[in-house]
Amino acid sequence: MLLGKERIPLYYQLAEIIIGEIESKGLHENDRLPAEREYCEKYKLSRSTVRQAIDYLEKKGYIYKIQGSGTFVSSQRLKQKLLKFYSFTEEMKKQGKVPESKILSFKEVEASEKISKELNIEKGDKVFELIRLRLADGEEIMYEKTYLPVKKFPNLSKKDLLISPLYDILQSRYKMIFTKAIERFSLEISDKKVADVLSIVEGTPVIKLQRWTYTGIEIIEYTISSVRGDRFEFEVELEEEQNNRL
Repeated sequence: MLLGKERIPLYYQLAEIIIGEIESKGLHENDRLPAEREYCEKYKLSRSTVRQAIDYLEKKGYIYKIQGSGTFVSSQRLKQKLLKFYSFTEEMKKQGKVPESKILSFKEVEASEKISKELNIEKGDKVFELIRLRLADGEEIMYEKTYLPVKKFPNLSKKDLLISPLYDILQSRYKMIFTKAIERFSLEISDKKVADVLSIVEGTPVIKLQRWTYTGIEIIEYTISSVRGDRFEFEVELEEEQNNRL
């Protein structure tokens, strides 16, 4: 039996134990979970109770199943990558550079047809437009425009952004939980505005980076950036999954 918690369903007690092992790093991401039979024997549970616990954990995203191979611990890195992988400040610090972000503009505007489409809101809805210039060791690297629905983030101000990073504010004050981000890269030719801001020659190719940040199925941030390809590069590490080997 499990700890004698009579009023708590047995499957839930088992699920809590497994979650505890995952969060304490007793079980690491992509580790294979013990077989259902082992849980049955260890905790004196029926096979149906163990399966109920496994199904619950799968729905919560703690584990995933591979047909014919078993049940494995899901990657816990997705949220960290959303907050840090393309964090300009953190990446520059890792490379020994001094990062700087200048807020060029912060205002409330009506969503254009394009912005309303990107954020999945109505045209004319109020959005915050945040325009920033990112620098490293005093050199212009990235010109960035971010759009946020006003109704999701009431009372957000420029003063807040001068004190704390945007994502920190969205998490702490507005209790946002980021579930995923989609990023799209392409090449574009810089216009006069972008060229002037980035101190490059008009017509110089730059990397166009678009980012959609989600909480659940809602898009809560759309950012479009122009990045100097001669000063900044993006690296993606691809890992081969053993189950995909021939």
